Formats: sequence, C-alpha cells, structure tokens
Amino acid sequence: MFSVLSYGRLVARAVLGGLSQTDSRDYSLVTASCGFGKDFRKGILKKGVCYGDDACFVARHRCADVLGVADGVGGWRDYGVDPSQFSGTLMRTCERLVKEGRFVPSNPVGILTTSYCELLQNKVPLLGSSTACIVVLDRTSHRLHTANLGDSGFLVVRGGEVVHRSDEQQHYFNTPFQLSIAPPEAEGVVLSDSPDAADSTSFDVQLGDIILTATDGLFDNMPDYMILQELKKLKNSNYESIQQTARSIAEQAHELAYDPTYMSPFAQFACDNGLNVRGGKPDDITVLLSIVAEYTD
Repeated sequence: MFSVLSYGRLVARAVLGGLSQTDSRDYSLVTASCGFGKDFRKGILKKGVCYGDDACFVARHRCADVLGVADGVGGWRDYGVDPSQFSGTLMRTCERLVKEGRFVPSNPVGILTTSYCELLQNKVPLLGSSTACIVVLDRTSHRLHTANLGDSGFLVVRGGEVVHRSDEQQHYFNTPFQLSIAPPEAEGVVLSDSPDAADSTSFDVQLGDIILTATDGLFDNMPDYMILQELKKLKNSNYESIQQTARSIAEQAHELAYDPTYMSPFAQFACDNGLNVRGGKPDDITVLLSIVAEYTD
C-alpha cells in the first residue's frame, strides 16, 4: 500500500511539475518592414504600405498579431489599370478587419475571403489581380496560422535554420495563383482563384523565432542561404535592429535583381522550365521581418 501511495505522489508531482513549466505568457510579433518598387532607380517609390505594385500591412489586436503581403499583377498596366490599387485595397481591407476584430486567429483564409468579398461588392469599380500571404500569431496558444495564395510567402527561422516555409502556388511558370476582379467581358478569361485555394498551415512557435514574410521579389532574387546569412546579423529583438536587418535584406535583393550575370533562383527556375535565362529578376520587393517576443501591452 505504501508503494502505491508513493507512486501516486510521484505521478502527481510529475504532472504538476509539467503544468508549472507550461509557458503562460502571451506572445507577440515585433515587426519591421522595408521594400523597393522596381522603378526605384527612376526615382519612383511609393511610400507607406505600398512598394511599387506590392502592398503590406501589420495589425495588432488584443488576441493576435496579423500581417500580410500582396503582389499586384503588373500585366494589368497594359490595359490602363494601376496594379497597385488592387493589392493596396486588399491589404488595407484586411488590416481594417483585424483592427475591428472581425476575424478568427486560427482562420487566416477567412480574413482573405471577407476582404476579397468586400472588394467584389465595392461600389467603386476596382479591377486587378494579386497574390496574398497572411500570417497570424495567436497570442495565447503560441500558434502561427498562415494562408498563402500564389508566390509570395514566409519563412520561419529557428537556431539559424528554416523550420517552416510556405509552398509556392503556380498554375504554370511565372503564373501564380491570384485573386482577381475582371470586367464582365473578361470574366472566364482572366485567371481568378478562390481564397479557399490558399495553402494553409498551423504550427507552434517559440520565443526568438524569426518570421520573414515577403513578396516574390525577394524569393526570386535571394536563395535561403543568403537570407540566413543576413539574419545572422540580427542580434536582438528591438525594433531598430529588426528594421536594420529588414533593410539590409531588401537592399541586397534589390541589388541582385539588376545583376545580369547572377544566377538567381528565378533564373534557375526558368532554366528548369526550358528557358535560357540568366540574371536577377527586376521586381517590386516587400520584406516584413518579425521576431516572436513576450507580449507587452
């Protein structure tokens, strides 16, 4: 009888000990952004939440931190449509929904869906297409929930290694999945994917994890090993350090984009698809760099 009671006490201590080690702190994301429009060298750079035809947002709610990037499809410019209007409106709508609390942290696809539906119902005509990537950190559960449609995306880095990454979605070479609004006469001709087609993931994160969310202008010009080299320069989680590193990454990607001899990830992908291509890919570049930290109100 004594041995049974002793065993019971040991089990109780083990269970209670395990519970006491559970991290009850709320988490948050410390995020900085940087980017360049591909016409930067011509002196054309849209400030604020848009870099060229790219757009982004960072929003904080009491239950979650949410951020997103979108890449407006440049082909619309041939039809007299400003591609940045669609991506910018999409991201601003997502941001407003988050700030109003009209979202569920575990369902980032829902943020995209509601935002896209608002755009479809907009009284002011809006035409265009865009990729989109939404990242949500649930403060209490310490889980990251993501939705990625197209070829923007994210990396999660821990201990100097990529532990999670988004999957790129392409219909065919250089033609990513995208949300679209087309004029009636072009419906059925313009590529248009449902928000539900977005690739969704959910996983736990840890304090100190680095989350890099970006448009394809980054990933087409910088392979993972180069990004990881830049992230090694990130010494702490204060905003200034994160901002400096985000700028360093964006600047290097922008420089490589205009190097005609560089074998970029985009050029390698083109070669894999039977095209003789070399050099970087001039494109808009948007980088959101985040570190998982303890939440402070």
